[in-house]
Amino acid sequence: MEGIGILAINPGSTSTKIGVFVDLNPIFLKNIQHDPAELSRFEKITDQFQYRKDIIAHELNEDAVPESVVKAIVGRGGLLKPIESGVFEVNERMKEDLRNSPMGEHASNLGGLIADAFAQQLDGVKAYIANPVVVDELDDIARISGHPKFSRVSIFHALNQKAVARSHAKFVMRNYEDMNIIVAHLGGGITVGAHRKGRVVDVNNGLDGEGPFSPERSGTLPMGDLVRMCFSGKYSQKEIMKMIKGEGGLVGYLGTNSAYDVEQMVVKGDAHARLIYEAMAYQVAKEIGAMSTVLKGDVDVILITGGVAHSKWFVNQIIERVHKIAPVHVYPGEDEMKALAMNGMRVLRGETVAKIYS
Repeated sequence: MEGIGILAINPGSTSTKIGVFVDLNPIFLKNIQHDPAELSRFEKITDQFQYRKDIIAHELNEDAVPESVVKAIVGRGGLLKPIESGVFEVNERMKEDLRNSPMGEHASNLGGLIADAFAQQLDGVKAYIANPVVVDELDDIARISGHPKFSRVSIFHALNQKAVARSHAKFVMRNYEDMNIIVAHLGGGITVGAHRKGRVVDVNNGLDGEGPFSPERSGTLPMGDLVRMCFSGKYSQKEIMKMIKGEGGLVGYLGTNSAYDVEQMVVKGDAHARLIYEAMAYQVAKEIGAMSTVLKGDVDVILITGGVAHSKWFVNQIIERVHKIAPVHVYPGEDEMKALAMNGMRVLRGETVAKIYS
């Protein structure tokens, strides 16, 4: 088989997605579902390493994917310490931090570890990660919170935001590094980033639910009320965090994290569902407006992506409020597997140089 092949590995909480791309065309894709009961026997997520690696090897062998086609392996980046964007070669320091993450445990920490294990079995093949959620390119001024004991941090959908922005720039025959772009990723969490000449200089913290509320997260809440609730004695820290992440947003208001289900409520005339759904779009539009001021009004394009971007009604609510800022383009869904492969291909083609994690 001719062409340049990339093996992409994307571990999730109860699944592992794998794919082989030849010249960015998928020749093999598999979404492996894991039994939660089976995973529960592992004390730490990184203890699942051998279990998931063996399953991946089995699937690749079952489908007779030839090893000779694979020239690079790209794993989903995990919760490393804050790093700049780009493609990083997996090294010993990175593996140590993936096993003992300074930011906490997440299934994505397994991406680089498994990628490296497979790469070591193949001659001349290296393992990489690309644009993990901890990508940090914030301007210093964006880190200032309002109190010296707190600092704003960058945790967002870096892989998809960067991939969509770079793909759009290529589509309009421009360089991503020459453009000012606002990207709104609409998923279970929502992040809106200001991309200035190839760097995300400001973005809301998607992990803790800062910014617009989303299908599962509360977004930025009234601060005084939140503090009083924390000290009311009625709720534990775990319960408060669950309100913010998991039981907030559409789940809290409407009992579902499905944007499709909420849209069906709206279509059937549910006035309360319409108010909540429109409020979420309203808050996304406000965040886009805020990011336009970060770019001093010099915005080439606004890109809307993520799973909720499939909802035309919702997206139109946003566009009505922001279309005068800049042209709006919609890229529904998120193709993380292709994004991983695209970053690996950029290294193999010499379009970028893999960075060293230290």
